[in-house]
Amino acid sequence: MTHSSSPARVPAAGVRRLTTTLYGYAFLDELVLLYPVYALLFADTGLSVWQISSLFALWSATNVLLEVPSGAWADAVSRRRLLWLDPLLTAAGFALWVLVPSYGAFALGFVLWGAGGALGSGALQALVYDELDRLGAAGRYARVMGRARTAGLVAVVAAMGLAGPVLAWGGYAAVGAASVLVCLLTAATATRFPEHRRPVAGSGGWTGTLRAGLAEARADRSVRGALLLVPAVSAVWGALDEYTPLLVRETGVAPDTVPWLLLVVWAGAMAGGLLAGAAERLGTGGFAVLLAVAGPALAAGGAAGTPAGLLLVALAFGGFQLATVVADARLQRRIDATGRATLTSVAGLGTELATVTAFGAYAATGTAAGHGTAFAWAAVPYLVTAAVLAAGAARARSQAAARPRDSAPS
Repeated sequence: MTHSSSPARVPAAGVRRLTTTLYGYAFLDELVLLYPVYALLFADTGLSVWQISSLFALWSATNVLLEVPSGAWADAVSRRRLLWLDPLLTAAGFALWVLVPSYGAFALGFVLWGAGGALGSGALQALVYDELDRLGAAGRYARVMGRARTAGLVAVVAAMGLAGPVLAWGGYAAVGAASVLVCLLTAATATRFPEHRRPVAGSGGWTGTLRAGLAEARADRSVRGALLLVPAVSAVWGALDEYTPLLVRETGVAPDTVPWLLLVVWAGAMAGGLLAGAAERLGTGGFAVLLAVAGPALAAGGAAGTPAGLLLVALAFGGFQLATVVADARLQRRIDATGRATLTSVAGLGTELATVTAFGAYAATGTAAGHGTAFAWAAVPYLVTAAVLAAGAARARSQAAARPRDSAPS
């Protein structure tokens, strides 16, 4: 667990360099024009729905297999190095897609993209937290990461707006070239990250850091709880993200209205990211209340089947974004710096697996009852999590109240 004495005055220049680099990195990492149209590229190349689905499965499998080993590697070597390798691998994959469009090239591109994403997962959070901790500003972590997530969402919206005109002007080649260029700019930005931590030495390499990180999780109950909370709050709404256009269309609006209503939903998520700083020290009881409000909002908004109901979905997404950032901050505060990337990647693995499960549950429910009903049922895991957290908070209060009586002389 991290223990640091905060200096009386936080070095403003150091924090500014770190956060400016982080926000630029987060923005560029999502400003990829291929994101809104790559499924169209696959279909126009002649791939069937099953072939496209197999590509997504390959992408997910790559992330699952490499998530934890890459996190252990980030603890054993320079985290900054992995952060600039991540977009370079992604750039290579995108270049393959547009230069030799074929099933084999798409598959290799997804493997490269998945490997790059695994390298960055865990390494980014660990680097940012440790650098803030070194500067005596670890208490700002949730605020900083919330703003970084918002920068990424702004980039997603910008990419959606730019992809159409660029595709109309230069086809998939132009969209691909722009995406590769943005990846190269992301890699260049990553080299600007400060990193004062020394890589772990004499611990058996990345396998040694992996064993040490997992041993910490086994030994500390609070770490285990924080590890479980991350996928519990981030996986389901992360899966719902992929289905929001279908939910909007099911409300009966015209097709050209769908993008505008999606902006309403994502504005809620952006607001949640910006509010993360205020909720940095949210206690277990407060966290339970947050989920107990966001869950029913999701259920009511999905079940409404109207454009107005999407305002409730936006409120829910804001709450889930806020909960995701705060859950990450809770995890970072509980784990030791030497195994930080490893355990953050363990949480990422849990999120990946839970997201795949959520996709399956959504497919079954959405096929049988429609998208609104599927969104409504997706609130159930959040209500269960809220109940578990509320029970834990009540138990902790009861134990705290009983402690003075237990220690009093008879």
